[in-house]
Amino acid sequence: MGVDELQELAGSYSRFAEYEARGRSPLYEELARGVAGDRDLLRVLTELPETKQQPNLILAGVRYLCGTPDGWPQFRTWLMDRQDELIELVLTRRTQTNEPARCATLLPLLATLPQPLALIEVGASAGLCLLPDRYAYDYDGYRVEATQFVDALTPTFSCRANSSTPLPERGVDIAWRAGLDLAPVDVHDQDQVDWLEALVWPDEGERLAQLRAAVQVARADPPPVTPGDLRYDVPALAAQAPRDATLVVFHSAVLAYVPDHRDRTAFADTVMGLDAVWIANEDSGLFEHKPEPREPWPRGRLLLTRDGQPVAWNDGHGTSTEWL
Repeated sequence: MGVDELQELAGSYSRFAEYEARGRSPLYEELARGVAGDRDLLRVLTELPETKQQPNLILAGVRYLCGTPDGWPQFRTWLMDRQDELIELVLTRRTQTNEPARCATLLPLLATLPQPLALIEVGASAGLCLLPDRYAYDYDGYRVEATQFVDALTPTFSCRANSSTPLPERGVDIAWRAGLDLAPVDVHDQDQVDWLEALVWPDEGERLAQLRAAVQVARADPPPVTPGDLRYDVPALAAQAPRDATLVVFHSAVLAYVPDHRDRTAFADTVMGLDAVWIANEDSGLFEHKPEPREPWPRGRLLLTRDGQPVAWNDGHGTSTEWL
């Protein structure tokens, strides 16, 4: 373990604090800055594979094991005292943050497509983002109702939208839906749902309530999520889609977990070779030949693209969309 490795890891936590947690979760900003400045704790984290050192995973792991700390001193004590348990936990878990509010940033684009839709989500986790027709939306007072009413507990996702956003007159019609994930989350398994809840940041109680409401919607009629790898298994799943619906392959904040750019490029080529619309909601720098939007990349935002062409800047948690 060298100085460069520690500095690189410290930098990742500093960037998380500055560009992701700041203004959204004061506690996570405090904890991430604390980790970045603590060499002993950083040495503990370097015992993990690089993909398991990420802030979201470590912060959620401590909260899953110990609860929400009241600040940096308690967090550090918990992590150091239970480091063996934490390492064991994060080696078997993934940051499967299933953020159903992202549907609010996807809906304007989905609604422009010929209806009905056949949806495939890669990196689907529990499949909560496969249910955009079962949620309601509020865009600065402009409301879009669910097209498939479930019950009175159907969540409403609030999303700020700029004047260029084509707000739909109604929700989308979905004829078929399926997900693909390395380790699908069963919404009827409370331990797996508890892990999803641990991935929700503190200081965001409404986000947790919305996740719980979306889980209840999914439990009424769970979307099928197949175990599989996006690098190999999308064509076989796409072959199951009905021919009389617009096939859409989509994903949000997934490609960062495919570290080799060659695999990401191969995935892009595969999806572009299908008779499908490809919607990606990702960090704009993840492709070797990345799309170039007409505006500078705002840090902490995801770039929404259709078939590789930039469409909008989206908040990663679904609270705003800014069409280009």
